[in-house]
Amino acid sequence: MKKIIAIGLIGVALVTNSATANAKEWSLQECIAYALQNNISLQKSNLSRLNAKEDILLSKAQLFPSLSASTNQMANYTPWVESGISSDGYARSSVDKVYYNGSYGVNANWTVWNGNRNVNTVKLNKLAEQKAAIDSATTANNIQEKIAQLYVQILYSNEAIKVNKESLKSSIQNEERGKEMLKVGKMSKADLAQLTAQRAQDEYNVINAESTTRNFKRQLKQLLQITDEEEFEVTPSMPTNEMAMQPIPALNNVYTLALASRPEIKAYQNSIEQSNLQIKLAKAQNLPTIGVNASVGTNTTSMNNNKWGEQLKTNFNAGAGVSISIPLFDQRSKKTALNKANIQKESALLDLKNEKTNLWATIEDYWLQATTNQNKYRSAQESTKSAKESYELLSEQFKLGLKNIVELRNGKDKLLQAEQSELESKYMTILNINMLNFYQNGTLR
Repeated sequence: MKKIIAIGLIGVALVTNSATANAKEWSLQECIAYALQNNISLQKSNLSRLNAKEDILLSKAQLFPSLSASTNQMANYTPWVESGISSDGYARSSVDKVYYNGSYGVNANWTVWNGNRNVNTVKLNKLAEQKAAIDSATTANNIQEKIAQLYVQILYSNEAIKVNKESLKSSIQNEERGKEMLKVGKMSKADLAQLTAQRAQDEYNVINAESTTRNFKRQLKQLLQITDEEEFEVTPSMPTNEMAMQPIPALNNVYTLALASRPEIKAYQNSIEQSNLQIKLAKAQNLPTIGVNASVGTNTTSMNNNKWGEQLKTNFNAGAGVSISIPLFDQRSKKTALNKANIQKESALLDLKNEKTNLWATIEDYWLQATTNQNKYRSAQESTKSAKESYELLSEQFKLGLKNIVELRNGKDKLLQAEQSELESKYMTILNINMLNFYQNGTLR
């Protein structure tokens, strides 16, 4: 029965390895480029930018005159009409029960000056378009940051799987050795049961590590908007000691550069500029509005014996005028708008201050994580080396009957823990250093 199970497990492993071998391997830059093209959140932020651009075009068009043409054709029926002057002012030369009137006109209106509200509205919409672009950049940065974190987690998890498989391999060998020792009377069934438990625990560790890796891959595929069942793999990469021990960027230097480049900061600076324009627009409500208008028109009627073209000529009229509107009492609308604009500016200033604090906290956290994990990695290398030498010695002594099963298991547990700690501190150091570089220059590698 055990042979059948073993053969089945080998078959599953071969199928899995074959699928993995045929799967496309994604590099970090490929993941980022694909996400920037396909992520739905980013696409929606780009649509918001296009929508804001339309508002700019509309507000610019308001600077020019409006022009409209109109015509009105009216048919009339008066069954009990008498000759003479009709109620609509036309002299009837004959009794016509059915007649029509036609009018034609072209009108133009132009707001010459309204306290610069139209000009400032254009500026405000331009800032709104810039804000939409900044929000899009913020979304792109957040996506890249999350991708980098998941990518490193996948690489780390893949290495953790290898470590757990090596530990499982050693446990299987110990169990087989224990079975041989039981046959010759050098080991009790209780000690063999402990070896079997160790092997089962290592099998569980392998399965758990593989499940963790699949979960990270699922999250990464979700960011990339990938919904197919095709096997997903990242490009294998084994970070070097030099990458983990590289100098950590200075905290203040990263923060200074981030203040000048991060879109989150620019977004709140943009909000402050919008508030300043809102204040100007509110103040302009108390200023006069000057406009000019002009129109040309003519009309025709069937009650006139002149030809249609003659009527268009004789009835032609044109006019132009200037209008001035001076606000006297606006039911507090201007004062309310001004107060709200000032409140909005104060809120934007507080948001900017808060965002600077959050930015510092984020960068400081990456810096502390990088520093702590780098120090951990230094000590973890020594711990792994010591634990490995100790376990190798314990294994030899166990073969000779000089060490018991408890001591062997303890030595193996210490080795596995040391290897896992070394891997984790190594990958986390590299991740956090890359995040610091990302915040100061906007690039990931």
